[in-house]
Amino acid sequence: MIQCQDCEYFERGPGGQIRLKCDPFSTIKEPDCLRKWTLIKVNQMAASYQGMLKFYQRLAPLQEKMFKFMEREMDDIDEADKWKMPEDDEDEDLDDEDWRRSAGDWDPDKFPFE
Repeated sequence: MIQCQDCEYFERGPGGQIRLKCDPFSTIKEPDCLRKWTLIKVNQMAASYQGMLKFYQRLAPLQEKMFKFMEREMDDIDEADKWKMPEDDEDEDLDDEDWRRSAGDWDPDKFPFE
């Protein structure tokens, strides 16, 4: 089995990072090469995900402040529009039976406006 450091597609960066320039569809020399290439790609994805999590952790306090600000703004808008809505007094609400009784003997034929 050929070792990665002996392969022509292997490259080591200045910080010791390993870079495989091989193409898994055309330049893989041995089956173990594909396993190693897959492992390196999974490690890259995990590192990318960790970086994204760190970024979101930095954004979380700002996002929380924005949500609180928007919540206050919405409450202020609701408070400013409160005069447009009638106040709900539970004592004054009539259910259907009370309304029918209060309507009495109303006859639509005797309605004065025509």
